[in-house]
Amino acid sequence: MFLCCWLGLVALIPTTLSTNPGVKVRLTEKGIEYGRQLGMAVIQQKLRSIKIPDFSGTETVSPIGKVQYSLSNMHIVNVGLPKSSVDLVPGTGVTLSIGDAFISLNGNWRVKYLRIIKDSGSFDLNVNGLSIATTISIKSDETGRPAVSTASCSATVGSAKVKFHGGASWLYNLFTTFIDKALRNALQKQICPLVADAVSDLNPQLKTLNVLAKVDKYAEIEYSMVSSPTVLKSSIDLSLKGEFYNIGKHQEPPFSPAAFYLPPQNNNMLYIGMSAFTVNSAAFVYNNAGVLSLSVTDDMIPKSSPIRLNTNTFGVIIPGIAKQFPGLMMKLLMKMEKIPTLTFEPNNATVQATTTVTAFAIQTNSTLSPLFVLNLEASVSARMFVSEMKLAAAVTLNKMDLTLAKSNVGDFQVSALNSILQVVFKWVVIPTVNVQLAKGYPLPTIGKMKLVNTQLNVLKDYILIGTDVQFS
Repeated sequence: MFLCCWLGLVALIPTTLSTNPGVKVRLTEKGIEYGRQLGMAVIQQKLRSIKIPDFSGTETVSPIGKVQYSLSNMHIVNVGLPKSSVDLVPGTGVTLSIGDAFISLNGNWRVKYLRIIKDSGSFDLNVNGLSIATTISIKSDETGRPAVSTASCSATVGSAKVKFHGGASWLYNLFTTFIDKALRNALQKQICPLVADAVSDLNPQLKTLNVLAKVDKYAEIEYSMVSSPTVLKSSIDLSLKGEFYNIGKHQEPPFSPAAFYLPPQNNNMLYIGMSAFTVNSAAFVYNNAGVLSLSVTDDMIPKSSPIRLNTNTFGVIIPGIAKQFPGLMMKLLMKMEKIPTLTFEPNNATVQATTTVTAFAIQTNSTLSPLFVLNLEASVSARMFVSEMKLAAAVTLNKMDLTLAKSNVGDFQVSALNSILQVVFKWVVIPTVNVQLAKGYPLPTIGKMKLVNTQLNVLKDYILIGTDVQFS
């Protein structure tokens, strides 16, 4: 698995497309450097798997004459990659360069000369000046996940130094003249195929991108790539759809993502920009699912509250209730009438919601008698935060406006109900909503990815998550 994790990040999400993405990601030079460090360990392990076949031959060595030789049981004992760099080629891809690398191996030698004389022993070989240059192509596959491949590769093996254990000094001449080149060629031929294998080994990891992440029994979010990555001079920009859907039913909302642009920040490895479109598509989905409603009964109000959900409390304000339905408990049904709308402004996330509040008296036989219907316009502030690999939120009530839509108990001053509804919101509605929002919904991830040093800022039309990453 080659450059295992930064290439995974590279392919998380792109930015040049015919329609605007809901989510953007930027991998910075800091993130690329972290990936280079991870990748070197992977490549080093791959190069340790080089297998050099036994080989033999006959050469004339002065002054001995013809010498039959064979080298066997050769295996790698050490690989060093002291210098490496990753360069971005704008509009093209990623180039990895490795220099001054070395490989150490040992094996056994055997010779026969002057027809009857045989000799054998072991040897150590140090190959220095190894260089590798490869270009990696990053694209999107048919599932909207990233896929990588080797576009080009070259490898050069420099000098080789051998130390024989046993035998005479003339063996060095045999090695220098004939065997050195054969060994270096055998090594050189295997390096690029191993690098290509390492790149291919990354694809199963990239397949773990959660292109369709389940949120709960109602919703899932799609993170498929909508275009190939955009390689810039100092970063790689990516774009995901970033849209919620009802599970099993992909219906588009009556609004589209607006264009937004990530700021030129580079303190973190990774930046994730999530537009208001993504969050609003969630509201559309849950509204379609019919779950943006809440029934409130008296047992949900803290016992310490002097305000109770019964006809005695409401009858003080609305005499018709006390007269027609004395001594009964009540129930409030809050139902969303429009799709809630979230807007992002610098340092401020606000949700506007339009609901109806229908009040019922609960008869002794449990039937519900409708009392009145209120229109309620509410504004809430949302605090967004990252919890592990999820984006979560908590809301607080800013204000609400009440108007009377219908009454079965005569006219009354709606404003007099404001204090009661404030208690209902404070003790029931807001806590219930926050319990759900605290569960969060999954951010785009690949493999065993962990976010560290995370900051979240609310900007115009989107939120920006800056984070470093770790892979285990």
